[in-house]
Amino acid sequence: MYNIFIDGREGTTGLQIYDRLSARDDLNILVLPEEKRKDVEARRECLNSADICFLCLPDCAAREAVSLIENPAVRVIDASTAHRTAEGWVYGLPEIEKGRRELIAAAKRVANPGCHATGFITLVAPLVKSGIAGADYPFVAHSVTGYSGGGKKMIAQYEAAERDIALNSPRQYGLTLAHKHIPEMVKECGLTHAPIFNPIVSDFYCGMCVTVPLYKNLLLKKLGVDDIRTFFAEYYATQNFVKVAEKESIPAYLAANELAGENYLKIYVSGNDDMINLACVFDNLGKGASGAAVQNMNIMLGIDETYSLV
Repeated sequence: MYNIFIDGREGTTGLQIYDRLSARDDLNILVLPEEKRKDVEARRECLNSADICFLCLPDCAAREAVSLIENPAVRVIDASTAHRTAEGWVYGLPEIEKGRRELIAAAKRVANPGCHATGFITLVAPLVKSGIAGADYPFVAHSVTGYSGGGKKMIAQYEAAERDIALNSPRQYGLTLAHKHIPEMVKECGLTHAPIFNPIVSDFYCGMCVTVPLYKNLLLKKLGVDDIRTFFAEYYATQNFVKVAEKESIPAYLAANELAGENYLKIYVSGNDDMINLACVFDNLGKGASGAAVQNMNIMLGIDETYSLV
C-alpha cells in the first residue's frame, strides 16, 4: 500500500484528487486535522512520510513545500505553475510524445500541466514535432473555460445569490497576453516565440474548449483538413485519454462543457480549403487538472493509468 499526501486538499483540485483516490484500497491517504493543515511541521512530517505528494497550492507555497521534503524517496506531483518549466521536473502530459510516459514513470518530480496548456500543447506540439508547422508559426489560440478554473473565490462569485451582471456574459481575461500558462506552451511545443493566447471564462461550472486556427499556406506541409484529422487520429491512436472526432460527428456548435465529468479530451478538426480549425474539448477539472494528476500518479506507481479514471 502506498502513502499519499495531498498538500492543499481543501482547494478545488485537491478535493477532486481526494475524491478520486479515497475509495481505492491500494492507497493510504495521509490527512491532517483541520487545525494542523497550515502547520509547517505537521506538513513536513506528512510530506516526508508519503510515497507520493500532490501539491495543490499557490506557486510560492508549492516551492516551500518542496523545500520541506528531506526524504529522497518522496516523489512529487505539483499541480501549480511553479515547476512546469523548471529543470529537473518532468512535464506530466504522457500522450504528447514517444518516451514521455517512461520519463514520468521514472521521475521523482512531475509538473502537472495547466488546463489551457493541456489543450494547446495537445493540438500544437504534434504539428511542430512532425514538421507540419514550423516552430516560428504565428500561433493564435482561444480558450473558453468554466468558472471552476478560477478556484474557490471565483466559484463563490459565480454561485452567489446576488452577483455582478457582468458574470452573465463570457469574460475575456489575460488582456496583456502574458497568461501564466504561456511559458509551458512555448517550452513543450518547442516554439521560437509565444503564441497569442486569449482565455475566456464563462458562466458554466466546468469544461473547456481550446481552439487553434491555422492558415494552410503558412504550414510547412500543405495538408488539408482531412489530412490533418487523419494525422491526429494516427498520432494519438494508442492513447487512452485522447480521441479524435470523425468528420461525420462534428456538430454545428462545439460545447465547451461537452466532456464535463469525463477524463478524456476530444480533438475536432474542421475548416475549408484555405483554413483549418483545431479544437480540443475536455474537462478543465479532469484531464485539465485532477484527472491528469491521478493519471500521472498511476504511471509513477506502475499501475494501469486508467485506474479510478474511467
